[in-house]
Amino acid sequence: MANSAKRLLVVGPSWVGDMVMAQSLFMTLKARQPDATIGVVAPAWSQPILERMPEVDEVLPLAVGHGEFGLANRRELSSQLKGCFDRAIVLPRSWKAALIPFMARIPERVGFLGEHRYGLLKERRKLDKQVLDQTVKRFVSLGLPLDEALSGDFPVPKPRLMIDRDNLVNLRLAHALSSRPAIGMMPGAEYGPAKQWPLAYFHDLAAQLINDGFEIRVLGGPKDHSAGESIVKGLPHAHNLCGKTQLADAVDLLADCRQVVTNDSGLMHVAAAVGVRIHALYGSSSPDYTPPLTNNAVIHYLGLYCSPCFKRVCPLGHTNCLNQLAVEQVYQAMRADQQRASGLIING
Repeated sequence: MANSAKRLLVVGPSWVGDMVMAQSLFMTLKARQPDATIGVVAPAWSQPILERMPEVDEVLPLAVGHGEFGLANRRELSSQLKGCFDRAIVLPRSWKAALIPFMARIPERVGFLGEHRYGLLKERRKLDKQVLDQTVKRFVSLGLPLDEALSGDFPVPKPRLMIDRDNLVNLRLAHALSSRPAIGMMPGAEYGPAKQWPLAYFHDLAAQLINDGFEIRVLGGPKDHSAGESIVKGLPHAHNLCGKTQLADAVDLLADCRQVVTNDSGLMHVAAAVGVRIHALYGSSSPDYTPPLTNNAVIHYLGLYCSPCFKRVCPLGHTNCLNQLAVEQVYQAMRADQQRASGLIING
């Protein structure tokens, strides 16, 4: 039985956004089995995010890079896990993701069919993409009995990350952040340029928001640093924090923002999980498939005839799905939100 195991191991995904969405599964497991313990096998970078999830009892870092096989590391971790868990839930559909529970001889092992891993899983489920039409639904379904999972009719709790207020105070001091209300901007998208709103648009939007009295915080990893420089160039009250903060720091900095503007990225899902007002920009991807899991979001999506293509680079060479998404449209939506939050009446 899917709900009889008390010691549960989840093999987590390899992307920031997916790891945040996996909290919906952890919440579901804890709601149904409050006394169960949950351990998560995950890339080492994700440990700070998992530590912000109260449902996770233990993080088991796997020292393997994205796309790397790392058999020796997998074998070493699996030897440590023998006898420690009753059931394993394997979220990625790759062959290698199912190796650790198999080598650890965990009795119950469930996951979707994929990459010829028939012998590695005890319970192999077929993925119905019409019923489980969102990534988060697929994750949650693997924690449910098969008949319930197949129906697609089950609640999906929204991720909610814990905030460290003391860390936020330290961050504000360390980066000389002002007392102005903050707007977060996340220009990155690991998947590729077809998910990235033009940097010049971010810059123009930042200029208007600063003129309205806001501080701009550009957040991202080291790869996004140059993008952040383009956005803040020549602007007062604008801080490029890309590559200067840790992932857990982004949780606290985003929670401190009034609103955020973001591509469909991992940090978008982090922002959703701290409850900040989100303006999510979609180009090659679909807000139906990977929406921000919050009721506090505005989706900016043109839905052109060629969208969504799910390509890293625009196959037509124009990226109109984002280039035609005007700065003024996003600005006016943010302005309306701010007026509404301030209790002002919006005319026309």
